[in-house]
Amino acid sequence: MALNPQLYGNGMPVAFVGEMFVLTRDGVEFEVDKIPGFFLQSWHVKVKGIVYLSNVRIVFVASKAVGNFVAFDMPLLYIRDEKFNQPIFFCNNLSGLVEPVVPEDQPRALYSTHSFKILFKEGGCGTFIPLFLNLIASVRQYSQHFARSAPDFAPCVDPLQMVQTPVEEMMRQAYVDPSDPTKIFLQQPTSESQLRRRAYHSQAAENSI
Repeated sequence: MALNPQLYGNGMPVAFVGEMFVLTRDGVEFEVDKIPGFFLQSWHVKVKGIVYLSNVRIVFVASKAVGNFVAFDMPLLYIRDEKFNQPIFFCNNLSGLVEPVVPEDQPRALYSTHSFKILFKEGGCGTFIPLFLNLIASVRQYSQHFARSAPDFAPCVDPLQMVQTPVEEMMRQAYVDPSDPTKIFLQQPTSESQLRRRAYHSQAAENSI
């Protein structure tokens, strides 16, 4: 994960080079723990907002900043133990664990694994959940293939290796649930800015080439 990734003025995440956004879903509530500097006793965040899903990551953007929390970035390669929950008396939700994106000059021991939950407060999730599960399975399959073809590859080092995961066909064949307000990107969002990020650890977006 990465706290507060770069966003455009309209709240859209600044894309990485080669990143393709798949969908966006409004009207969700997001829960995540162990956020440094947020209510120091529990470090637990619970906030409403919008989710973006790409071939690289899930990005949650809060409708309104809460403390130092504006957005949260979860690389698909770092997510594990994901589970779609359908409780009887509460709304459907997606839960799981996500490993932190550790800066290269800092030890892993300083960073904790986060648990998260995405609660679908408005409408169904028959479009979102299948696309997410198919995409994360594809990312893992590609990661295993990449590891076999590149012996020096270390899993959970650079999630941007996954920009090559094929997603176009998956998007074209996606089932659209009429009860799910998820919006699929039929074409990539445009912006007046041509900024593109090249690394998770970069503090400034770079111009794409």
